[in-house]
Amino acid sequence: MTSLHLAVALDGAGWHPAAWRAPDARPAELFTAGYWADLVTEAERGLLDFVTIEDELALQTASLHLPDQRTDQVRGRLDAVLLAARLAPLTSRIGLVPTANVTHTEPFHISTGIATLDHASHGRAGWRPQIASRAADAAHFGRRATPQLTSEDVQDSTLIAARLLELFGEASDVVETVRRLWDSWEDDAEIRDAATGRFIDRDKLHHIDFEGDRFRVRGPSITPRSPQGQPVVTSLAHAVTPYEFAARSVDVVYITPHTHDEVVTVTAQVQEAQRTVGRTGAPLKVFADLVVLLDDEPGAAAGRTARLDELAGTPLTSDARIYTGSAAGLADLLLDWRDAGLDGFRLRPGALPHDLRGITRRLVPELQRRGAFRTAYTATTLRGHLGLSRPASRYAVPR
Repeated sequence: MTSLHLAVALDGAGWHPAAWRAPDARPAELFTAGYWADLVTEAERGLLDFVTIEDELALQTASLHLPDQRTDQVRGRLDAVLLAARLAPLTSRIGLVPTANVTHTEPFHISTGIATLDHASHGRAGWRPQIASRAADAAHFGRRATPQLTSEDVQDSTLIAARLLELFGEASDVVETVRRLWDSWEDDAEIRDAATGRFIDRDKLHHIDFEGDRFRVRGPSITPRSPQGQPVVTSLAHAVTPYEFAARSVDVVYITPHTHDEVVTVTAQVQEAQRTVGRTGAPLKVFADLVVLLDDEPGAAAGRTARLDELAGTPLTSDARIYTGSAAGLADLLLDWRDAGLDGFRLRPGALPHDLRGITRRLVPELQRRGAFRTAYTATTLRGHLGLSRPASRYAVPR
């Protein structure tokens, strides 16, 4: 049986808007390093491939396209890249994949931040590039305007992608620039020979000379080539345009099917996107996202969800399928969808830490019992967990 990959998406108190009011939630600790350390070490205890850490350039809202003034939900977060760097020395195997915005953040700064995380974690860094889908975010920077989604747009992921088409093009340029910067130091550019006084070999540092429609970057990076060479890049996608962005630019894509048949349909669209953009090298890894609320007692997860819904004043909704039930039932679903063409899953715990523990202490043992998940880490880097080779610098020349 082919082993599957498992990741968790960490966000505040969990993906249910009322999760911070659950009896075992820790709302007073959301902005402490200790809270996040507990979550990530729990994920590593479960042998998961990686965690993702959400981020945005504006306060969270209940709407995809507009800010709100609600005071009954979690608002505010820590910087994801800086938080991941804090968590790196507290863990030893699990991958750390922060989100970083590519619409308003300079690619040079992203490249150094993620490369530094890769150094700090000894090869466990990843990155989720995210475009700014809310026009109001631009006001925090005052440098440019971005498209305003309408209420009609947000009902259809294809309309969203069409409205944000230029930003997806820019995002591709940003990822390409970041990858070039990561390659701009050859692996052996650092000599560190105190006797001769030569610290670096200047011939092994390269200008990258990226020139696109929106920006120009010359390089080289200020950060030496990191342990993975290129940290793993991931993205979330719901329509053809972001599927093509993923096929062109990233290593792992998260999709949001709701049924087995949709897994078949969407994975076929992702494969078509790879053909359309002429992807070369390793095929795109395809993970499905699911929101999960787990309890083994019959009806307990549904009851807990109903209580959270009552606190929120509305039923939980999501772009991803919402699973409430036992770990054994979730294992059935994951293996059924895996057989439809997926490489793995990114699970979004409904409430933290409750549902993360459900994943690590009940789901993982159930999958291990079925021979579908690792019983120990067999690699030390995130690329190693995912079976991805370490790329050579594109600028290195045989000498």
